[in-house]
Amino acid sequence: MSSNSPAFHRDSDDDDDQGEVFLDDSDIIHEVAVDDEDLPDADDEADEAGEVYSLACSPTDATLVATGAGDDKGFLWRIGHGDWAVELQGHKDSISSLAFSLDGQLLASGSLDGVIQIWDVPSGNLKGTLDGPGGGIEWIRWHPKGHIILAGSEDSTVWMWNADKMAYLNMFSGHGNSVTCGDFTPDGKTICTGSDDATLRIWNPKSGENIHVVKGHPYHAEGLTSMAISSDSSLAITGAKDGSVRIVNISSGRVVSSLDAHADSVEFVGICGTGSKLPVGCNWKLGSEAHYMGSPAFFSPRYL
Repeated sequence: MSSNSPAFHRDSDDDDDQGEVFLDDSDIIHEVAVDDEDLPDADDEADEAGEVYSLACSPTDATLVATGAGDDKGFLWRIGHGDWAVELQGHKDSISSLAFSLDGQLLASGSLDGVIQIWDVPSGNLKGTLDGPGGGIEWIRWHPKGHIILAGSEDSTVWMWNADKMAYLNMFSGHGNSVTCGDFTPDGKTICTGSDDATLRIWNPKSGENIHVVKGHPYHAEGLTSMAISSDSSLAITGAKDGSVRIVNISSGRVVSSLDAHADSVEFVGICGTGSKLPVGCNWKLGSEAHYMGSPAFFSPRYL
């Protein structure tokens, strides 16, 4: 798409790489309306006594799923077997986050009491417990090249541990509110975290240095809800409560693209395959007789 196209908007007249690119409705490639009739029949796994707060699928075994619930329990399930394989016991509060390591050998479960448990997946045994955060665990991510864990907390901090040695590595502080999303870049060299304080922070995982703080105009006006990072580790895509999506150059910390197409909170952002498409979904709306969902839309992220 050329810069002369009406869907390509800059905030600068200069023909350099400093302008901001805005995406609008004309950039929508496809909009998907989801209806209950479109959904496949569910394989009902009903041993959870409380509401299910978290779910993770094994990256190496398509039949293995982990769930965590409000009754402080978690389960490993074999899809199609109709029963749980392993019960994850020991948490003292609701299990709010689950994540398998990329090799599928370990599972991390985080709870609202700020504790993370590490499970050996083949045996189902508890390997150990990691603590430190003073608030509930919001999310857990694994390093792309090893058993290093990153977790964001309600207490505005981010923690990193070595899961093989069950050892603390670093703590990242600076956010002013709950850290709602975050991840390692795919090359493992950088950490990006987003917060309810409406900021994105970019960190050096080894030194703990806060390299960039992205905030204020033209960034989000309200708290961040979701994040995705491009496969080449160059871009962070973030969604926020104000219905906006921003694309940030990780190296420079600059906002390079903006999308303001949703009227309500953006609950998910992702990158399709090669990074040529960006799916974005807004939140569920509850009606008196049926559930309605704001249609997810697929955008082509064109950035400088």
